[in-house]
Amino acid sequence: MLIPFPARSTVRTQLKDADSEEAISIAVLVLVLSISPVIILLVRKATYMVQVFSDTLAEKMNQLKIEKKRSDRLLYQMLPVVVAKQLKQNKQVPAESFESATVYFSDIVGFEELCADSSPLQIVQLLNMQYRVFDSRLEQYDVYKVETIGDAYMVVSGLPKRIGHRHAEEIACMALDLRHSVQSIPIPHKPGQWLQIRAGVNTGPVVAGVVGTKMPRYCLFGDTVNTASRMETTCDPMRIQISLSTRMALFTAGGFIMEFRGYVDVKGKGEMSTYWLEGRDGLQLQDVNLAGTSADEDGISNPAFMHMVDNLHDSPEQKQAEKVKK
Repeated sequence: MLIPFPARSTVRTQLKDADSEEAISIAVLVLVLSISPVIILLVRKATYMVQVFSDTLAEKMNQLKIEKKRSDRLLYQMLPVVVAKQLKQNKQVPAESFESATVYFSDIVGFEELCADSSPLQIVQLLNMQYRVFDSRLEQYDVYKVETIGDAYMVVSGLPKRIGHRHAEEIACMALDLRHSVQSIPIPHKPGQWLQIRAGVNTGPVVAGVVGTKMPRYCLFGDTVNTASRMETTCDPMRIQISLSTRMALFTAGGFIMEFRGYVDVKGKGEMSTYWLEGRDGLQLQDVNLAGTSADEDGISNPAFMHMVDNLHDSPEQKQAEKVKK
């Protein structure tokens, strides 16, 4: 059977189109097969880059968490944790009135004479050693270190976290511990001499709040704070003088050994009956390991400026200046 001419032309056209499409398909297939290794390599490289970026990001996040913990730890040393968290959230921290808290003050006996007979570096090193020892002992008690001004050391219990009537007991045990600890602190530049402190404690109502904005501080106010300071300034070396209110609180707690000192003329208060805190039945005090206080949790043995001053002190110019001075 013969196919008409128009039909033949159509068939031939369709065959040519089919051959063209087949050729194009083959060309595309060859092209895909040719570039597929390149695509695979690029995908592998991109996957590797993403993995490296992910690992780097995880490492940076870990470092950020570590630095955040360090900054938070430093902040919590300057302010109570509750107050610091409120300030971090840009919240106002209102002043609070506490019906009863116990305040502790201490200073170094003969500190003025020691400063006159020592170099500034020696005083800084001595205070650094003392505060490291004291700070390490505070961790065992429910107290808050308010501040240090020169050789003055101020601690309070019963705020900002209220702990009922235990604040006098906590401060009393801490005071006995610090008095015991200071006996192990030598004066490095005066061989054979050891630090001596005097301490004063008072119990009563206190107002506490954050003062300042550029460098906020958690401060205490009230007659209780002033009386605690007077207990310290009228105290004898290596003794702990407590007020009548503190004596009553410790008598209620029980077990404390106290001795009536007598009536002391307190500035702004007149004569007050005061007592010596001697000890507590069953209280065991640990000896101080000075080697354990030479470095903090980050392995920092001394502040950076201490190393700088040490290097300056050992320089040839400094030694020559010391010879000329002599």
